[in-house]
Amino acid sequence: MIKNLQKKYALSEQGAKDLIKGCIACVLQNISFMFPVGLLYSLVKDLINGGIYEPFFYIIGCIFCLIFIIIATYFQYNATYFATYVESGVRRVTLAEKLRKIPLSFFGKKDLADLTSTIMSDCTFLEQSFSHFIPELTGSIISTLLISITLFIIDWRMALAALWVMPISFAIVGLSAKIQEGFNQRSMDAKIACADGIQECIETLQDLKSNNAEKRYLKGLEKKIRAVEYRSILSEFGLAAFVVSAALVLKLGIATVALVGSVLLIKGTLEILTFFMFLLVVSRLYDPLQGALQNLAAVISTRTNIARMNEILNHKIQQGEEKLINNGYDIVFDKVSFSYNTGETILKDVSFVAKQGQVTALVGPSGGGKTTVSRLASRFWDIDKGKITVGDMDISKIDPEKLLSLYSIVFQDVVLFDNTIIENIRIGNKDATDEQVIQAAKLANVDEFAEKLPQKWNTNIGENGCQLSGGERQRISIARAFLKNAPIILLDEATASLDVENETLIQSAISRLIKDKTVLVIAHRMRTVAGADKIIVLSDGCVVEQGSNNDLLKNNGTYSHMVNLQTESQKWILK
Repeated sequence: MIKNLQKKYALSEQGAKDLIKGCIACVLQNISFMFPVGLLYSLVKDLINGGIYEPFFYIIGCIFCLIFIIIATYFQYNATYFATYVESGVRRVTLAEKLRKIPLSFFGKKDLADLTSTIMSDCTFLEQSFSHFIPELTGSIISTLLISITLFIIDWRMALAALWVMPISFAIVGLSAKIQEGFNQRSMDAKIACADGIQECIETLQDLKSNNAEKRYLKGLEKKIRAVEYRSILSEFGLAAFVVSAALVLKLGIATVALVGSVLLIKGTLEILTFFMFLLVVSRLYDPLQGALQNLAAVISTRTNIARMNEILNHKIQQGEEKLINNGYDIVFDKVSFSYNTGETILKDVSFVAKQGQVTALVGPSGGGKTTVSRLASRFWDIDKGKITVGDMDISKIDPEKLLSLYSIVFQDVVLFDNTIIENIRIGNKDATDEQVIQAAKLANVDEFAEKLPQKWNTNIGENGCQLSGGERQRISIARAFLKNAPIILLDEATASLDVENETLIQSAISRLIKDKTVLVIAHRMRTVAGADKIIVLSDGCVVEQGSNNDLLKNNGTYSHMVNLQTESQKWILK
């Protein structure tokens, strides 16, 4: 049962146990509310029979009912609300941890707004679902079944008159599940599209202004906002149409109890006291049932949110051995093939060796697979065919985090944090001292601009380093790699945003850093890779050439053609 609840509602083991406790607590609370009805029934019975002979019984009974209701409510509150808030926190942490272990191929299908919505909005909806909807629905159903058994024991005819509406009402709401899921999914899609539009508008405001495209873009954004409004109204209407219809059917039970009871009274086959008791019970019974109908509709609505969370929780993760067994740091690609989820083949039978102590450069036309090779080398994705080894160690069998301890990586797209310069560099080694951080920063020529800032190394650089230039941001990223000082270095267009002077300085620093290390460089500038020990030329996902700069120039192939094109482009001038 615990496992089924975990799977069905995206819960932790403790969350599933707490959900059961919450349901039991709601059952006890609903039953506690029926005790005053029983006490009132006894009081009326005594009055009809001639008077109250034991007043202390009713005084003690009222006190008992009050205490029982208070205890049941206290238990219900703790078992639902408090436990739910804890579970919501656990869900967010669990989702974040799972995202950390999922291959990057998963993120190619998702955007930031979608994942953020899952962790924040869906988990918030989980709070409502497990503090209100599911426990109260379960409590209402179970307590109603227990009360129904009692009613059938007292008088089956009146019980049928009171309860026939229940299965019909719940069937109306239950059969609307597919319609509601469709409404909810379209509403969710509209919200994600709107969130994407707002985020894109903020991020590209500079480009929109420079191209006088603000009004046109905002018109499109307004349509997305209106779409959210329209879809929300449709979802609410779709929910209300079924719930209100079911509630109307439920209210017919009061009429049938009164009608059947009156007929039986006239025939003399029903006591007036029993008739009175049934009227009391149904008046108390239908209110929580009406709430149960709304809760059932709400539980159905949670399926969309739960499915989104389960998509993350059930996704295959990258695993492997914690122990590194490599012998050296040579990177070997052996007939490696790879394709993204779209099915489009990116790499086909790629084979090469990047030797330790040498610089291996990856060049080729855009879209040829250079960046993909670097990502596969560090197991950001898993390959489809072939084998990748580091020091004869198959990287597919090694835990990704453990494997990445061997790599210092500088990406083409630099990501910085809203923090100080020194703390952004310390990402490379969290245990590094300030002196070690600054030493690494000087190797990357960061001190040139950091020392000129108002607070120097402790200057906050803003969100994603917005207060720095592209070259300054890239130098901080390079400084991280220096600080980590790993045996394998991956440089993806590491000097693309640097001017000629700084590029030369960084290249000199890299030259000092790469002694006895494996270096894999991706670059478009031929002058950047001219001094590499080995150059791999990739085109359309295949290795078309490999060798030294001089050898490739002599071949007069793809590499030679690229060098000639860049040489020609350098002669271009404004006229």
